Formats: sequence, C-alpha cells, structure tokens
Amino acid sequence: MSLIEITEASHNIILDMRYATMNNFTGKQIYDCQRCFLWPEALYHLEKAIDLAAQLGLRFKILDAYRPQYAQERLWQVCPNPDYITPPERGSNHTRGIAVDLTLITPDGQELDMGTAFDSFEPASHHGAISLSRTAAQNRYTLLGIMMSAGWDLYPTEWWHYQLFNPHQFDLISSR
Repeated sequence: MSLIEITEASHNIILDMRYATMNNFTGKQIYDCQRCFLWPEALYHLEKAIDLAAQLGLRFKILDAYRPQYAQERLWQVCPNPDYITPPERGSNHTRGIAVDLTLITPDGQELDMGTAFDSFEPASHHGAISLSRTAAQNRYTLLGIMMSAGWDLYPTEWWHYQLFNPHQFDLISSR
C-alpha cells in the first residue's frame, strides 16, 4: 500500500496546506508540495468525517496531512516543544501518513470560529479550553464529534489535529 492523494475535486474539501506556504507559525515555507496525502486507512476515516460534516451542511479545510520527515525536523528546529511538535526521532503521526490537521468551513468556504488560529500553541488551543466564546466552543465540539464519530483520535493540545488510534502500528514514511 502507499499514500493516496486527496484533492479538492475528489473529496469536496478545501486544501490550504499551510507548511507549503509562509502562512504558518514559522513564517517560512517548510516544504514545497501543495499536495495532500494520507494512508488508505486514514483516508477511509476522513471520508466518513466528510460525509458526517456534509449532513450538518459543513465541509473541511485541510491544513496538513502527510508530512515528510525533513519537514518534521524543520518544525522541531523552530519549536522544540513536545507539547506541540513531536521530536523527529520519535516520529510524528504526520510522517506516518495517519494524521490530519483541519477545520470546519461553511459551504461557501468560510472558516468556523474555533477560538484560536491553527498552530496557535497556547492553552486556549487545547481541547476542553474554558476561555472560549460559546460559538467557538460549540464549533470545536462539532468538529470533535464529527471526527471521533468517524473513528479519529484527538490530540489533547491541538483542536485541529486528529490521528488514527494506535499510531505506532504504522511505520514512519521515509520520503515522498
């Protein structure tokens, strides 16, 4: 098996691969690939989530998925904080192809208020943060409910990050 590409046309989502742009917490382009890939099992669960979101009149904007190992190393160099960036030697679930960073959007592409920006490394970005507006909290719980119902596990410190359960059963992907 190999990674499968997810496109806007194939999955009715919006792609905004932040680390392929300068619009991320580093202010630098981390990798040059605007394409989005996931392991087949992760794609299966993403497709379930896409269907569940559609039932609520919502869509997804994907911000990151498979991440090459060199990109994980670059992120760690900028932010060596294991609460938010997995040390490269441990291997990120993104470098396994089984994690996705995303947010909910309206049918016309407007992001729902989640209380913080993507990659805002602060307590307000954690699941269960109590300093959120009612709207942001409801939107996060909607995202959480969709993703968990579709078979994803959450990452406690990042409202946008979801991964497959038992991630270490998947090997790190050396390059793409």
